[in-house]
This record gives sequence, C-alpha cells and structure tokens, in this order.
Amino acid sequence: MTDNLQLNAEGKLKHFLTIEGLDKTLLTEILDTAESFAGMSEHQVKKVPLLRGKTIVNLFFENSTRTRTTFELAATRLSADVINMNIATSATSKGESLLDTIRNLESMFVDMFVVRHALSGAAHFIAQQTAPHISVINAGDGQHAHPTQAMLDMFTIRQLKPDFSNLRVAIIGDILHSRVARSEIQALNTLGAAEVRVIASKTLLPAHVESLGVTVSHNLTEGLKDIDVVMMLRLQKERMTSALLPSESEYFKCFGLTEEKLKIAKPDAIVMHPGPINRGVEIDSKVADGPQSVILKQVSNGIAVRMAIMAMAMQTATHTVHGDRHAGSLPTSGIHTIPGDRHAGSLPACDIHTIPGDKGAV
Repeated sequence: MTDNLQLNAEGKLKHFLTIEGLDKTLLTEILDTAESFAGMSEHQVKKVPLLRGKTIVNLFFENSTRTRTTFELAATRLSADVINMNIATSATSKGESLLDTIRNLESMFVDMFVVRHALSGAAHFIAQQTAPHISVINAGDGQHAHPTQAMLDMFTIRQLKPDFSNLRVAIIGDILHSRVARSEIQALNTLGAAEVRVIASKTLLPAHVESLGVTVSHNLTEGLKDIDVVMMLRLQKERMTSALLPSESEYFKCFGLTEEKLKIAKPDAIVMHPGPINRGVEIDSKVADGPQSVILKQVSNGIAVRMAIMAMAMQTATHTVHGDRHAGSLPTSGIHTIPGDRHAGSLPACDIHTIPGDKGAV
C-alpha cells in the first residue's frame, strides 16, 4: 500500500501529476514504454487498441498548441475517444466551479482527465476529488509542474545521449515562473544527471533555488562551459507581476543563445526548448533551426511519451477488458510491478510543494 496519490495500491501509476515522489525505476519504465510507441508514426496504420472504449477529456483552461495537440494524437493512437472541452464556451464561463465541472463530466462516464490550469495544484485537487476509476494527467499547472514535458525531454535526451550519469545540463532563462524548469530539474536529478545548472539573472530565480538540487550561474558565457544539453526557457511575461528585466533586447544580449555563445558548450551539445519560442529574445533563429537543435524532435517525441503515460495510468483497465481479444499488456516493454517506491508519501493532501515565490497555489 502506498500513500502517494499518483500510485495505486500495487505501486503502479494511476495519476501523473508531478515528477516529485516518483523514483528512477518508474521514470525509466515510462521512457522504455515510450520507446515501444516511438516508431508508430512511420507505420501506415498509426493505432493500437490499448484504450479502445475509453473516453479521455482534455480540460485546458490555458492556451496550448503542442501539448493539447500531442495529447489528442496520443489518445487517438491508443484508440480512445477524445473530448476537447472548449472552456471559453463551457459552463465555466457562466461561473460554474471547477469541482462542479468535474462532477458533471464524471456523470458522463469518462475515464481520464488531462488538465492544464493557471493555478498551481489544480491537477492535484482534481485527482483528490475525482471518482476512483478516473485517472488524471497534469498538462501544466501554474508555476508548479509540467511532468509530461519533462519526460518527453528526458526521452529526447536519452535517444541522443543515453548515459545520464555523464551529462551536464544547463537550464537557461525564466526559472522563477517556469513549471517546466521545476519538472526538468526533478527528472534530471532522479535519473542521475552529473550536474543540473541553472543560468539566469537573480530576478528570474526563485529564492533558495539551490535546494532543488542545482548549481547556479548568473553569467551565460561562464555557465555554458562543459555543457552537454542546453535547455532554453521562454520569458513567461503573462506570469510576471512586476518589471524583472530592463528590456527584451537587453535580455537577449545577456542571456540569449547565439551561435557564438553555443560554441562555449561542448561541440556535440544539443539545444532544446519546450516552446513556444520567442526568436530574438531567448534564442537566435540560426540556433533554433541549426544542426544542434532538437526542438522539433521534442515535439514529435511528445506523442510517444504521452501515449506511454496514458497507457500506464490506465493499465489495469487495459488488462481486464472482457471480451476484447486485443486487450493485454503494453507493447515491447510491458508494464512491470515497481519495487518499493522509496519516495512514496511525498504528496500529502494539501501540500503541493510549490516553487518558492509561487503565489498561484490552490
């Protein structure tokens, strides 16, 4: 039995809300399962029947292109039925509460919610309140977490640089407001990266950032030395409540990634970005479109990784579909019992573990 909200009684994935509290074995299982789905895009028929008969609802309370589309494609390729809620025209716009929205959708016998919300902790809240048979996937909540983005980035890194123990990774930009940064740091540390380095101005770093398991640099030129993976972040202007930098042009001059600055990193370093890209603000177009960029590969890999997470979260159902001759274990890697999770119990009901300075917690 586990007290981790994300795991069922057997220690298997039920919800995917945050990287925090999940061990290396489970993260590796997600990556291995994604590997078995990665080649499907090249097949003439891009579907498997693992989630046939299941209904997945995309609840996006914030704008999204890549995340929402890849979740929809992932669900469709698993043969699930997908409902994309238009929040702007739903009863939410008339004042309906989040919990009432969830209760109404539950009464329609859905099986999974994929949730993106501006408030930190929204996905946790839904997972705590929803019916026992429903799984919840966090597609980004406030400044708290974006775990599927972190896992698709880990998958992309592993394809090109399989040994995490030798990797030095730099995360550059608006760390303070980035849910992606927090999830990336947790995933890299859990998978055993040699060093996770954050590079940003002091105004764009959370207080006590070192406690997250990173080294800190305020100088891009110095910070890029000996780096294997360069992760750029967008300036989250929509989350800034005060002026944290002089201007975008000044920011690009100090922290924007150019071809010249990239030469400071290792010659075979790869460049990543979760998107959307602000060209000429955090990254030069020649770098974004250059030979060391894997930005579009990240987008492609998002489908396989999200397929893996959805399938694993609903694995009990996919193993027990009566009368379905196709039902059974996941392709290639299958789903294995996780040996005791030493991190279990790190998600108590009201403790969301927000980044210091995050005022959006539920």
